[in-house]
Amino acid sequence: MPIALLIGKHPISETDMPEIHHYAVPSGLWRTARRCFSGLLCAFAIGCAAAESDSVPTLRVGVLKFGTVNWSLDTLQAHGLPQKYHFNLQVVPLASADAGTVALQGGAVDVIVADWLWVNRQRSQGIPVAFVPYSNAIGTVLVRDGSPIREVADLKGHTIGIGGGPSDKTWLLLRAYAMKKSGLDLNSQAKPVYAAPPMLNGLALAGQVDAALNPWQFDARLENHGMHPLISLAEILAGLGIDRPIPLIGWVFHSDWAAQNTRLLQDFLSAIAEANSILAQQDPEWERLRSLMKAEDPATFLALRSGYRKGIPQCTEPDYVSNVTKALHWLSEMGGEKWAGANAPLNDGTFWAGYRLPTCGKK
Repeated sequence: MPIALLIGKHPISETDMPEIHHYAVPSGLWRTARRCFSGLLCAFAIGCAAAESDSVPTLRVGVLKFGTVNWSLDTLQAHGLPQKYHFNLQVVPLASADAGTVALQGGAVDVIVADWLWVNRQRSQGIPVAFVPYSNAIGTVLVRDGSPIREVADLKGHTIGIGGGPSDKTWLLLRAYAMKKSGLDLNSQAKPVYAAPPMLNGLALAGQVDAALNPWQFDARLENHGMHPLISLAEILAGLGIDRPIPLIGWVFHSDWAAQNTRLLQDFLSAIAEANSILAQQDPEWERLRSLMKAEDPATFLALRSGYRKGIPQCTEPDYVSNVTKALHWLSEMGGEKWAGANAPLNDGTFWAGYRLPTCGKK
């Protein structure tokens, strides 16, 4: 049986090599040669595959097990975007936001999701972490349908449920807005109640709080059960002199790691941007995400989809640093000892310069 040698892309068989037939080569020797050559080819192929695998870097992303970030990561993987952008993705599920910061600081993950306020505070303490915007979505103040509360000033004397602690950023901005607009100190003239977001939803639905301030994905459920917005974060910010969206939640990582893995991080961020573009434009993609969304009914499903899409940053405002600095001023003003000084001013390097969306208004 003739054998074929592969030189470049062109096979050369025994019939193409008359000089070989000039000699009497025993058939057993040909069989041995074929086996050896086949073995060499297999070893070469395996070696190349291993080398190619080793050359593709892995990014470890720590996210809350049931967080909305999983929706974009699932879309990213479903469309093979890690392969397109030449990296491996390892998703590390986390039990809480605190677990994420611990995992990042301990080197168990490369990237987590957090807000730029935490990053700015870390940099104030000499810890070089950085932030890239991921979402502008955040909570809204909701009241029950038929409530006598028609504006923020009406919150005086009423119970306000906050899905977090006293230092929740939306709560602090709401307090600043109330103080600026009507001289109302919500911290002392209203009745704040702090609870975990799922518990707060239960309190709101049971009528045990008069107003609720929760993350947007919990708001979506309340709006489908007899509650409506009193004031949005965009309106709060506008009342504080910030008339453009500001990034709130984003990807956080160590600056020195980013300097050593710039291409990997940029590829990951490009893949995420493409995944979010798919989610922003293609309704059928959301059908695949239904099990992750855990929507109780079609109305909640649509509200969650809409809320997520509203939070996707489409571009970078040219004066975003100025707007972020204004927000930081109000947070420091209202946040007391924990916030004063530690978060002001905005530290250089808080927002990573290695990746940015197109500037709004420019092509």
